[in-house]
Amino acid sequence: MKIIIINGPNLNLLGKREPEIYGDQSFDQFFENIKSKFPDIHLDHFQSNIEGEIVNKLQQVGYSYDGIILNAAAYTHTSVAISDAIAAIESPVLEVHISNIYAREEFRHKSIISANCIGMISGLGIEGYLLALSYFKNHKS
Repeated sequence: MKIIIINGPNLNLLGKREPEIYGDQSFDQFFENIKSKFPDIHLDHFQSNIEGEIVNKLQQVGYSYDGIILNAAAYTHTSVAISDAIAAIESPVLEVHISNIYAREEFRHKSIISANCIGMISGLGIEGYLLALSYFKNHKS
């Protein structure tokens, strides 16, 4: 089974940025931890602050991976292009947010990408990625 985690803008700052919201662990540290918890899954990750690079990555992996875990970050609320890319590919996409987007500013309450995702995990911290991996592991086709 092949799963990729795609993270959007500013998630390269995990462990540094607003630790009260996002925690104090870097994503690279967390990624090494989850790889050890899911040794039977081939895991990759990609992060970009650039919308077009996220679209390109979705198109690149969207026909060969068994699942995509996407935290589009701020692009969740603004990117028709990312939403369209999700709709165009075959790999299922599960939307993840570290913070509870519904407990934040009003503009964050709307996800443009959700309609094209198989589900959403929001507000459970970086553990949301573990739940997403468990979902894919338990629902492999």
